[in-house]
Amino acid sequence: MIRQTGSAMKPVAVLAPAIDKKIVTNSTIIADEPTTFTDYNGELYSPTDYDDYRGSITLRQAVESSQNIPFVKIMEDLTPQVSIKYLKKMGITTLNDNDVNLALSLGGLDKGISPLELAGAYSTIANDGVYTEPTFYSNITTKSNKTFLESKQKSRRVFSKNVACVLKQLLKEPVEGSNGTARYCAISGMDVAAKTGTTNENYDRWLCGFTPYYTMVSWYGFDMNESIDFNRRNPAGLMWSSVMKQIHSNLSNAKFEITSGVVTATICKDSGEVATSNCTNTYTEYFLKRTVPKTCSKHPGSAITNNTNKPSTNKNTNKKNSENSSTTTQDDRTTTNNTQTQNDSENPKNNTTKPSSSASENKTDSSTNASRPNTQNQNTESNITNSTTTNTSKPQNTITSNNNDSTSSNTSLNSTTTEEPSSEE
Repeated sequence: MIRQTGSAMKPVAVLAPAIDKKIVTNSTIIADEPTTFTDYNGELYSPTDYDDYRGSITLRQAVESSQNIPFVKIMEDLTPQVSIKYLKKMGITTLNDNDVNLALSLGGLDKGISPLELAGAYSTIANDGVYTEPTFYSNITTKSNKTFLESKQKSRRVFSKNVACVLKQLLKEPVEGSNGTARYCAISGMDVAAKTGTTNENYDRWLCGFTPYYTMVSWYGFDMNESIDFNRRNPAGLMWSSVMKQIHSNLSNAKFEITSGVVTATICKDSGEVATSNCTNTYTEYFLKRTVPKTCSKHPGSAITNNTNKPSTNKNTNKKNSENSSTTTQDDRTTTNNTQTQNDSENPKNNTTKPSSSASENKTDSSTNASRPNTQNQNTESNITNSTTTNTSKPQNTITSNNNDSTSSNTSLNSTTTEEPSSEE
């Protein structure tokens, strides 16, 4: 099953590579305002926001409420070609030359991505920048406990542990921020990173996220595209929340590790720069070393110098670096008007999309099979929810949910890690 991803694409297509390339920091100020871009095919591209434009905002604020314009602007600097290189390293196999456009930043894809591959991409962030190929088993043994078949996962570094640390802290904002689109994903005692995703006309609903234990990606939609009206709630997010809260109910409290290459600074929200004694609208932000911005130029005064290294704060005794996904009751706010691809949006205004499916029977089918064909053009009438939950650390836990039943297997996995060049601080 391959589907359009909507805003769920932003963390893996834009944030990870742009932070790694030092194009942006979490406090970079970007103008969220009506903008017309010239796309790679020479056509004009005028994406819109779900809600009102918010003017000059930090990247953290753009992530919190899932504004669109800032991400397209970052993609323009990053370039789709660089983004696709990162996505392929994160296990995405369905991209092609038609995806070399700015709509890639908002999940406007030629074909789409399977929930399993998107879970693998998100797990790259959760696993400190290392992509590990998903697997359905660890080994098969005989009755006498002799192993005759063993899974050997391939893995490779995509970006540094420090980049992953900064990105994890940023992706907590949709869950913890007052305007967050995934506040319902919060799990008591756990750090949760999450991102919602919605395509034009509400054809596809996503919730992608992780905790220090698990990564989970949930999708909800119809084989033949039909708008999803779930009482203004995100059914993919509701499933994510239900499954993940049960999984974590008996686990120790855990926080994301703060790595030695990451520092904090008190930032002025108005300028995105290090706050002074005269700044009144401030917060604490995370940065790669040597990327902390200059002192606030809007409010001259004595700089607040509290940017220091913070040691690891992960109090979990079972150190498993994995992902979790969460429930969604608030809509993801992404809209675009790319006429070539179906883009992420909670509000279909000004969008032209590919035909999709219609459905009448409410049926749940959860699967982690990434090899299922694209079902957008099949003449079936079914409402399908696809959820993939993976912990790609060793030992790996894989949970698949089917018709509200869940099965869990605890497996020890072998993997070979290939180190690839990636920028550090």
